[in-house]
Amino acid sequence: MHDETMGNEADTNELEADRAAAAGRAADAVHLLEAAVRADPGRFAAWMKLSAMKRATGDEVGALAAIDRALAVRPLDFSALLARAMLLDRQGDGQAGEAFSRAIAQLPPDEKVPPAMASAITLAKRKSEAHQAACEAAMLSAAGPLADDAVDRAIRRFASNSARRTRHFHQEPTHFHYSGLPEVEFHECEQFPGLARLEAATADIKAEFEALIECEAAEIAPYIQYPDQAPLRQWEALNQNKDWSALHLLQNGNRVEANARHCPVTMDVLESLPQPRIPGASPNAMFSLLAPRTRIPPHTGVANIRLVCHLPLIVPPDCGFRVGATTVEWREGEAFVFDDTIEHEAWNSSDQLRVVFICDLWVPQLSERERDAVARIIPAAGAGFSGGL
Repeated sequence: MHDETMGNEADTNELEADRAAAAGRAADAVHLLEAAVRADPGRFAAWMKLSAMKRATGDEVGALAAIDRALAVRPLDFSALLARAMLLDRQGDGQAGEAFSRAIAQLPPDEKVPPAMASAITLAKRKSEAHQAACEAAMLSAAGPLADDAVDRAIRRFASNSARRTRHFHQEPTHFHYSGLPEVEFHECEQFPGLARLEAATADIKAEFEALIECEAAEIAPYIQYPDQAPLRQWEALNQNKDWSALHLLQNGNRVEANARHCPVTMDVLESLPQPRIPGASPNAMFSLLAPRTRIPPHTGVANIRLVCHLPLIVPPDCGFRVGATTVEWREGEAFVFDDTIEHEAWNSSDQLRVVFICDLWVPQLSERERDAVARIIPAAGAGFSGGL
């Protein structure tokens, strides 16, 4: 009965406070709201109102204290976190940047954000980004001079992740995950000696592609080919669509003779690369064609036991490629190797065709025994897996 009476008293005081606030009597509203939260300290809305009224009366210290009490009730509430950051910012508090970052971390989806908060959210994002950039700059300054080798790139990423400007992306293969392999977005090309020969053959490979694309017998197919009923909404726009298409030379471990016979140099170079040989799944090699104004949505690959190599052949401006938190531009003749089980996407925002030669490679950390084992296990997956890597 006592709790019920206290609750009724708090309700009454909060209602009267609302009326006082509407009438412009902020000091009276403060008095009533303080009585309400004394009677019921768990009233989140009352603490938020009290903070606003404290601010209206010029008591910013009290306003911040009230927000902190509101957050004790709902620690992840976006509106309270944002209000706290704004208060700290007005006070010139050095913790304001971190407070803005904490608020943005709890930002609800767009459809759940009142339009009236749009300008405050824009400010919060700007303040958060500036704070994170300053944190990253401070860490990099402490690290000292950095070069462009693998170690220093890792140090830069460590600082960026620590400042929360980027994050660590994990492998998320759709079917096959081999534990213990490194989660690296882009692998060092020095691990794959055959890449030097591949890059050296760029002009010949490009010439063979151009001859092949003009050949009437060439077999060009949509890159994405799933049954219409497959539960893959992300591919709805590109499924069975030649805006992203492929001229396969090797597909699911088989030579595509109609195309491969026109590309002797390319096929010879492929023989020198460490491609997985898995019945019904690999090796794979193709020319990947991305039409103008086409975007490949974020996705992940089938298995983390192999990596994907790109050799760019025709790259108009405004094309790009992202793996995890790293975005690169394709450069004609410059190969790179990435882990496609880490989220990645690509785009061609130009008015011209983009062409990349693609092949798969063993993950270098796998021993011969491990390669042999996975090459026997994957085909044994049966109905649980069909198609190539």
